[in-house]
Amino acid sequence: MRNKLVINTLIPLLFMQLGFSQVDQNRFTDLKQKSKDYRLTSIEREKYGKQALELAQEIGTDSLVLSARKTLSLIYLDQENYDLYTHLSRQNLAKAEQISDTLSVASAYLNLGQSHYFQYQNDSAYYYFSKSLKFYQTIKNANQQGFILSAISDIQNVEQDYIGSEESAIQAIRIYETLPRNDYNLSHLWSLNNVLGIISLKLGAFDKSLEYHDIAESVSDEMSNGFYNKIFSINNKAFVYREKENYKEALKLYKSLIDIREDYDEYDPTFYPLVLDNYAYTRLVAGYDDYGNIQALFNEAFSISNRLNDPIIKLQVSIDVSKFYLQQKQQDSSLKYANISYKLAKETSSNEILLDALKVLSELKEGEDGKAYLNEHIKLSDSLLHVERNVRNKFARIEFETDKIEEANEKMSQQLIWLLVISGGLLITLFFLYIIVKQREKNKELKFEKDQQKANEDIYNLMLLQQDKVDEARASEKKRISKELHDGILGRLFGTRLSLDSFNFSEGKDAISKRATYITELKVIEDDIRKVSHDLSTDFVSGSGFMDIVSELIEKQTNAYQLQSHFDFTDDIHWEMVPNKTKINIYRIIQESLQNIYKHANAKMVKISVELKNSVICLLIVDDGDGFNISKSKKGIGIKNINSRVEEVKGNAQFRSEANKGTEVIITIPYKN
Repeated sequence: MRNKLVINTLIPLLFMQLGFSQVDQNRFTDLKQKSKDYRLTSIEREKYGKQALELAQEIGTDSLVLSARKTLSLIYLDQENYDLYTHLSRQNLAKAEQISDTLSVASAYLNLGQSHYFQYQNDSAYYYFSKSLKFYQTIKNANQQGFILSAISDIQNVEQDYIGSEESAIQAIRIYETLPRNDYNLSHLWSLNNVLGIISLKLGAFDKSLEYHDIAESVSDEMSNGFYNKIFSINNKAFVYREKENYKEALKLYKSLIDIREDYDEYDPTFYPLVLDNYAYTRLVAGYDDYGNIQALFNEAFSISNRLNDPIIKLQVSIDVSKFYLQQKQQDSSLKYANISYKLAKETSSNEILLDALKVLSELKEGEDGKAYLNEHIKLSDSLLHVERNVRNKFARIEFETDKIEEANEKMSQQLIWLLVISGGLLITLFFLYIIVKQREKNKELKFEKDQQKANEDIYNLMLLQQDKVDEARASEKKRISKELHDGILGRLFGTRLSLDSFNFSEGKDAISKRATYITELKVIEDDIRKVSHDLSTDFVSGSGFMDIVSELIEKQTNAYQLQSHFDFTDDIHWEMVPNKTKINIYRIIQESLQNIYKHANAKMVKISVELKNSVICLLIVDDGDGFNISKSKKGIGIKNINSRVEEVKGNAQFRSEANKGTEVIITIPYKN
């Protein structure tokens, strides 16, 4: 039903000039005027608007900033850039509330209401319009009160709060009746009476609806360019007469609009096919039997709407054509247009026509298909009824909740002083607690440094002890070799030399045999000397006990750091064959890692293992601490030290860590046996 009525959409713009002091602002005034010059392109106006705002901000006068920001926001409104329009309006609202500028606060609320209104966000639009209305009532600005009430009435009508819409429209009319009867105010009067006529029709008050449309038509006669408003009023009156079953008067009005097609067709080409469809459908329901003529009218209306590609007009015409063919019992044709109506109604969310289409389809289809359309019709009808019931008190709830919010804000302002006092006390308490905690942390750090120093001393003592053991072992080995050379090899060599001397001048086979025996003895002595030489070249003592030293380090440092530990190593590695440089770096890496775990990880357990895999020494250090972001911590001193030591022995270091999942340090070093 709604789609057969022509409703004038309310698209008002608020333009308000703010006064400001004269402080060399000629350039500002010039830029602002250019930004409002509609002879320029939208992009050019936006450029000047931005420059005016930047200049106002440089000057630092709040009134200039508010004015420039509002002018720029209206440019964005023209561009339908609602995000920037809303953003600037919110900035103006915050500034206006800060400096207690009531007029600017009212204007900002109005702009925010318009932003949501143009985006069909009716709940938010109603909220901001209601807030703005209270301010304009306070400052007694009748023009803006009338405009806001008109917009609220339109929102309530769209949301099917017909009683609320009627009340708002009547209040707005009372205000506009007191204002000068210029085209701007008359256009609002026409629109409000038109809305009241539509609402009265929906409420079944046909005569009241005709009265409002008559008033709207008379208002259009007062307007300097009210012709189009007048023909819309005539069309709406004809529709009311048809609903009232006064078909004669309805056909008369529709025919009068058809006859003057050339006067409005260029302005609104969609109006003629709508009137043509209404005229044909009225003849159909009035019982006229000139079906050929009626069909021709429907065909012309559908052809024009199809050519214009206007889904709303095409939807209205197609459902009426479907009903016509259904009455004529031409089911195929009726089904064709019913399907078109069904599809378009779904696409355009036209629920009332969708109900008509479902009803027609349920009659055309047999069996389960017909039942399916009928069930869909019932569900949609129930859903719309449910929505209508729920929406009746929605706007009252919004106003109530708005008042409650304002009341709560007043209470909050009273409680703010107490909150500040309590917050101050809490801040002082927190400050002292912070000092205590920092002092404890400092003491803990000092204790850690002391423990670290003691651990370093222990490590130094261990290295000295190890060196003493090496020196002692070397001395003992030298004595053993000296004794073996003196008592063993030299004695045997001396005896052999004497025996050979005794045979120097002897000849014969027996002498040759004896000399061969002593030569063999010399070879044996040669092998013994080679063995002793090999033993001297082997520094086997230097690698002994390395895992014991590492175990002692882990035990002492984890005890100092109050960590649980587990150390696992393999016997496959012959540490005496590993260079001292490598062993010292492995030792330092473990030491550095334990220190990092204590300082940063908040860990409870650390696991260390040393394995040999594919001729590579694998050192794994795992903790259950907090973990860290590896990408952000690569420049830390601890990680740098470990990487530096690993590079010295041509190894590789990997770090794996996740928040609250601990850390893994994986060190691999080549092993040459």
